[in-house]
Amino acid sequence: MLNKKVLLLAKLGVIGSLFFSPVYAAEENDGVSRLELGKAITFDRVRGNCLACHFVEGAELTGNYGPPLIAMKIRYPDREVLRAQIWDAAVRNPDTRMPPFGRNRILTEEEIDLVTDYIQSL
Repeated sequence: MLNKKVLLLAKLGVIGSLFFSPVYAAEENDGVSRLELGKAITFDRVRGNCLACHFVEGAELTGNYGPPLIAMKIRYPDREVLRAQIWDAAVRNPDTRMPPFGRNRILTEEEIDLVTDYIQSL
């Protein structure tokens, strides 16, 4: 069961994504872990929208276009390589369909760090 604060963050992301980043920064200091925050962004259908393409265990309505997000610490032992992939996957694969979350400012630097930490924990 997700923490109530994480659910609130997810709802806020859907309702008002322009104000989402400051909420994350404030909530992190209120006892919500970085992994919970990263999971909220990853599962958010407006911000991260990772589930549109990727399977994540425990998530509903996951995609199967992108590789499943499992055994990520083994697949990406270097956190910075995983972060770079999330930042702009086209650097490694020009034919990718993965959005450049950092280059196109879809997510902030902090949000990319949070998503990276969560995904690497899978």
